[in-house]
Amino acid sequence: MDCATRTAPQISRIVTPVLMAGGNGSRLWPLSRESYPKQFLALSGAHSLLQNTALRARAIADASAPVVIGSDAHRFLIAEQLRDAGIGNATLLLEPEGRDTAPAAAAAAHYVAGRFGDEAIVFLMAADHAITDLEGFYKAVATGVELAEQGHIVTFGVHPTGPETGFGYLQCSAALDDLMATRQVQAFVEKPDSQRAQSFCESGDHYWNSGMFMFRADRFLSVLESLEPELSQGAGEAVRLAVQGPDEMSLSLHPESFSSCRKISIDYAVMEKLDDLVLVPLDVGWDDVGSWKFLAGLPATDDSGNCARGDVLMQDSHNNLVHADSRLVTMIGVEDHVVVETGDAVLIAPRSRVQDVKAVVQQLKQAGRHEVATHHRVFRPWGHYESIADGDRFQVKRITVKPGHKLSLQMHHHRAEHWVVVRGTARVVCADREFLLCEDQSTYIPLGNVHRLENPGLVPLELIEVQSGAYLGEDDIVRFDDVYGRAAEPRATAQATVVDTDTSLATTI
Repeated sequence: MDCATRTAPQISRIVTPVLMAGGNGSRLWPLSRESYPKQFLALSGAHSLLQNTALRARAIADASAPVVIGSDAHRFLIAEQLRDAGIGNATLLLEPEGRDTAPAAAAAAHYVAGRFGDEAIVFLMAADHAITDLEGFYKAVATGVELAEQGHIVTFGVHPTGPETGFGYLQCSAALDDLMATRQVQAFVEKPDSQRAQSFCESGDHYWNSGMFMFRADRFLSVLESLEPELSQGAGEAVRLAVQGPDEMSLSLHPESFSSCRKISIDYAVMEKLDDLVLVPLDVGWDDVGSWKFLAGLPATDDSGNCARGDVLMQDSHNNLVHADSRLVTMIGVEDHVVVETGDAVLIAPRSRVQDVKAVVQQLKQAGRHEVATHHRVFRPWGHYESIADGDRFQVKRITVKPGHKLSLQMHHHRAEHWVVVRGTARVVCADREFLLCEDQSTYIPLGNVHRLENPGLVPLELIEVQSGAYLGEDDIVRFDDVYGRAAEPRATAQATVVDTDTSLATTI
C-alpha cells in the first residue's frame, strides 16, 4: 500500500518532520550524480526516495508540513518533486554549501523553534532511505514522540538482519522500559569488518544506526549550545538572516553565517557525547540505500535469481543486479554481478565489491570528468535538455520545456544557435522581435543577440538546438531576467551586443 494512504497514530504535540536531503549518494553512481543525487531517484516504484520520505512524514504529523533542508543547487528539483507528490506546503531550507549533518540539524531546530515554539518536536529523517513496513514505522515514531515530549533525545536503531559492513552500529544497554521496548545507547561503533559485524549480530545488543533522531527543539538546542556554541550561534544566525525565495516556500540560509559552522556530523558533534540517548528499536524493512546492494532486496525478475530493470536480456546468468537506463543490455554466463547502464556511463562490478564504487567516483573527480557531476540529461527549473552529439565547434541538444515555463532572457558571447521545433509551440524573443514557432519550423539566434524561449502551450515543447561557435560551455550564459530567481552573471550588467538581421526571423522548413 502506498504510504500516502496510511493513517498514522495521533500525537499530542506538534511534530515537524525535517527531511535531510543534502547527500550526494556517490555509491549509487552512475545513476546518482552531484546534480541529481540518489534522493531524487525512483529506484523502486513510481516515487523517488525523497517523495516516499515526504509522504511518510506527512502521515506522521498532520499539524506540521515537512521541512526539507538541502542544497540551494537542488532547490527546483526538491520543489518539483514535492509538488508532484502532492505536497505543496513544505518549507525548503537551502544550504549555500554542504557542512555535514550537524549544522543542517542545528538550522532546522532553530527554524522549528522560531516557527512552532521551543517545545515543538523535531523529527530528523534522512530523505534517501527506504522503509517497507509503514505500520511498524508509525508505531515506533509514536513511541519516540512520547519520549521526546518527556525531554529525551531519541534515536531509532534497526534490528540487524545480517553482518552488514556498510552501516554504523549502536551498542545498547538492557531495556529501559519493557513495555515501550526502549534501550539506552552506550556507544556508537563505526562501520566494522565482516568478523566484527557478525559478532554484533550475534550479541543481541547492537543495532544499525539509522541516522534518524527525534527531540524537543529546546532540549537539542540547549545541548548543542553547551557542546558546540559557535556552531549553534552560526546556524541560528543563518536562519535569522535567511532570505525568502521567489516561490515563497524556500528560505536561503545566510551564506556567511552558515559557512562559519564547523563541518561535522550530528553523531560526532552531539549524539556520541550524550550519556542519556534513548533508542527505539525498528524492524520495519529499513535500508539506507547506500549501495547497489539495495537492488538485492527487490523481488527477482526471473527464475535464476536475477533482479533486472529496463531493457535487459540474459542467458545462463544468475544472481545479477542489472539496471538499464537508456539501451539494451545483454549478458551471457555472468553470475553475482551488478551492471548499471546510463546514457553516458556503465558500471560493472562483482556484488561483493559495490562499496568500492565511491573510490571510482573519486578517481573520476580527480580526472575532472563531467560524469561525476551531470547526466546526459540535465534538469532545469523549466524542464531539461539532453546532449545528442558534439564535436569541434558544434553541439546538438534536445530541449524540453514544460507547459507555461520559459528560459531566462539571455545572450551568449561565443556561440550562435539554431532551433528546430519538433513538438508543441514556442514563443521566441530574439533581439527586438517576438514570434511563435510551430512544429517543423525553425529560427536562428545569432551570436550576441538577447533571446528567450518560452512554452505558451499545454503540452511539452520539444526542440532540437544546434550550437556553433568557438566555445560551447554552459557558463557562456549572461542572464538579464529570470522568473526562477537565478542570479545573473556579473557581466550581464554590461550592454549586450544586438545583431539585428533578417536571419533572426522564423523560417519554415
